[in-house]
Order: sequence, then C-alpha cells, then structure tokens
Amino acid sequence: MTQKDRKPGALVTGSSRGIGAAIARRLAELGYGVCINYVASEAAAHDQVRTIEAKGGRAVAVQGDVASFSDVEQMVRKTAEAFGGIRIVVNNAGFSEHATVEGTTIDAWNRAVAVNLSSAFYAVKAALPYLRSEPWGRIVNICSLRAMTGSDHGAHYATAKAGLIGLTKSLALELAPAITVNAVSPGYTRTDMTRDSLARHGEAILARIPAHRAAEPEEIAALVAFLASEDAAYITGETVNANGGIYMR
Repeated sequence: MTQKDRKPGALVTGSSRGIGAAIARRLAELGYGVCINYVASEAAAHDQVRTIEAKGGRAVAVQGDVASFSDVEQMVRKTAEAFGGIRIVVNNAGFSEHATVEGTTIDAWNRAVAVNLSSAFYAVKAALPYLRSEPWGRIVNICSLRAMTGSDHGAHYATAKAGLIGLTKSLALELAPAITVNAVSPGYTRTDMTRDSLARHGEAILARIPAHRAAEPEEIAALVAFLASEDAAYITGETVNANGGIYMR
C-alpha cells in the first residue's frame, strides 16, 4: 500500500468476529486504518489485526464495552491517534437473545437498548469532531430484519434496532451534507449469532428466503463499504435491506 492509498481511521464496533470483522477487513483493503473493537474476545480481535496486517493493511485492537460512553470515548480517541483521524464510523456491535416479554428482566431490557441502540449514539457523539474535520464522513449503522418485522421472541432486540433506524434518519438530517448516515438491515447471515438458529431451523428458514440461502458476512461488508465510500455521497437517511428477499414474504 502506497502512502497515497493510506486513508484515515475507520471505527467498527463489535468487529472481532462475524459481520463486524468482515467489514473491518473490507475497509482495511480499501486503505483505511481500522479499529477492531472487542469486549471479551481478545484473541479473536488480535487474530483479525494479524490478518489485516498480513495483507498490508493497518489495524489496532481496542477493548471497550460499547454500552459505556467512557469506553467508547477511549476507543474513538485511540483510533484517531493511531490513524490520524476518523472518516468512517460503523456501529455494528449488538447482541440478541430469545426471551418473551414475561421472561425479559429489566436488566436484560436495559442492556439490549444500551448495546444495540445507545452505543451508536455514543460512538457518533464521541467521533463527531473527527468526522467534521474530514472533507467528508460516513456513518453506517448495522440494523436487523427484526427492526422491520418485530419479534415474538425478542422484543427488546427488535425495539432497540427499530430505534436505530430513527437515529439514522435523525442524524442524516442533522449532519448533511458532508456526513452521510445510513443503515444496513441484514437478514439471516452466517455468523456465531445465527449458528444455533440455522442449525435447528435452517431448512424452514431457507425455504422462506427467495435467495434460498443465508448471506455471507462478506456480502454485508461489501454493501457497507459502498455506503461508506465517496461514491455514495448522495445516499443518506436510508435503511438498505440485505436479506435475500425474505422481507417480501
């Protein structure tokens, strides 16, 4: 990679594995210095750093709980210091669990909202001075099919992700035109989060998907990379569904 190809930093939360790791690798290939954020998966995060560096990219692993604003502030600062600024923020961190409303504790509800929704606000708030210092900036929020359909086994997750769509639109209005803000709403994707569901109910799930398969993380990463590019300057406030057509059914 030549000096000309080297770009500022890209913060990707929850990027030690799954969709987040694929996004980080893709952005690194495009010349961005990438923050690999993790909470507990330290070994996986450093594996991602080594993978990126082996291909000539730049990455740094930063531990931090996205539900903590102070942790996010530190993550943002370390990313900016490592790569001379931040141009891209991808709010990918999230988790889901099966629970009815009756079975959801108050702590579980609050944690779901903090990780899946508040964390995106924290990251944008902390990174905004760096984004504004660039000629242009990009924010991409990773949403979910459940934000569009609701859920009978995870209202806390579906509600938080639906809120993320509202945050996306609000930020897009506030930060235009230099900074665009969009959301990507994946359907079933082959990650650790969906492994159990696909193993138990894969045949029934795939029968509902017109594409007849789950997505690969790299396919979601390709879409995110486009929305994070200079070519996507006229797209903002949108939620792009990438679900193989399941939403039509």
